[in-house]
Amino acid sequence: MSDLVGVDRFTPAERFVHRSVAVLMGVCLVTAAILYNGSIMLAIGHRHLVELVHVWCGLALPVPMLAGALSAAYRTDVRRLNRFTPSDWRWLRSRQRRDGTIAVGKFNAGQKLNAHLVAGSTLVLLGTGAVMYWTGLVRLSWRSGATFVHDWFALGLGLLVIGHIVYALKDPEARRGMREGRVSTRWARAEHGAWVDEIDDAGSGGFEARR
Repeated sequence: MSDLVGVDRFTPAERFVHRSVAVLMGVCLVTAAILYNGSIMLAIGHRHLVELVHVWCGLALPVPMLAGALSAAYRTDVRRLNRFTPSDWRWLRSRQRRDGTIAVGKFNAGQKLNAHLVAGSTLVLLGTGAVMYWTGLVRLSWRSGATFVHDWFALGLGLLVIGHIVYALKDPEARRGMREGRVSTRWARAEHGAWVDEIDDAGSGGFEARR
């Protein structure tokens, strides 16, 4: 596999899901910060509008994820993210995880863990947010508990997103893969050698599916 040709990493459907979720989640986090900080809220005003944007962007978060299921490539990558192998656990425990001695598939264990945390946090925030917004669903004590959980999960998710962005900024080739759908063969072999071997064995040219 030539480095001039490169490797197909993400389909247009997968990139659309990633960008849509990134935009919706970014709006949710920004509006959450505004609603939580009284001085910022006072400066901006229009609290009801900010709250509506926050709520409806939050409710829309699962939509692109579910729509992505129409793509075979997206479904394949979701299965990859859901599958932890013995190599993944070794990767997490190792201090030399980047030296190439541990076989890494299309996603490393850190990426899989991040995906699980984001998905789990999103579900918790959706549930607690619904309880907070539609006040007639449950009694007051439950709403108070939902508010506490919602605030802390939002903080945790915000830190997780910041960490994700920091790591992305350190790896321009990974960003290119999400932006253009293609990465260099050299990068793919160095960072995801087991995935490249899988592509070579299958002779698929980089896509598990062509849509």
